[in-house]
Amino acid sequence: MTSTHPHKRRFPGAAVGTADDMTLLTMGAGQLEEARVSSAGRASRTLHSGARLRQTLIALTAGTRMNEHQSPGDATVQCLQGHVTLHTRERTIAIAAGQLVDAPPERHDLVADDDALIILTVGVS
Repeated sequence: MTSTHPHKRRFPGAAVGTADDMTLLTMGAGQLEEARVSSAGRASRTLHSGARLRQTLIALTAGTRMNEHQSPGDATVQCLQGHVTLHTRERTIAIAAGQLVDAPPERHDLVADDDALIILTVGVS
């Protein structure tokens, strides 16, 4: 059976739209707009939440800091747009657009050097 309707897809918290309308960068543009009007300078949305994996799209305005916290276990930070810096007690990790890094298994913070979009992927047990 052939459908004449465009394929529809729903992402958590998103309006229904065509799959072409729902790229990470188009969702991220909306998140950045929310972050710019937020007093916290950030906005996030869950992309995937399953039994073993959680992915969150996070928008941060320039200068916004995610305060120091303990690593949640296995995790990665992927920068989609902008530039962020992750700090531990002993090192600094610069993460530019297109880069993917392992989150260090120690206390750390993260600062947006300019407006940025990141995907935080965390393994859950």
